[in-house]
Amino acid sequence: MKSQKFPHLIGSKWTAQGSTFGWRHFRVVNRKNEGSLVFAELVAACDQTVVFWINAQALKNRHLWRPGWQSLVEQSSSHPSR
Repeated sequence: MKSQKFPHLIGSKWTAQGSTFGWRHFRVVNRKNEGSLVFAELVAACDQTVVFWINAQALKNRHLWRPGWQSLVEQSSSHPSR
């Protein structure tokens, strides 16, 4: 049996490293497979009207996204050069 890519994607929470559509905190509400790619549908935590799809592989880029919801203090402490 083939293992599923990103098995725990739905329900996961993410912090954008910069403002994304005006927000930083998102949660995954849906996923779709298109060939070998997996896409995640993200919704802004504070504005349910902000919805977009992203290649789930991009969520692994720590320069763009961090798992969980992080405060600005937590985010800046993980980047001492900022």
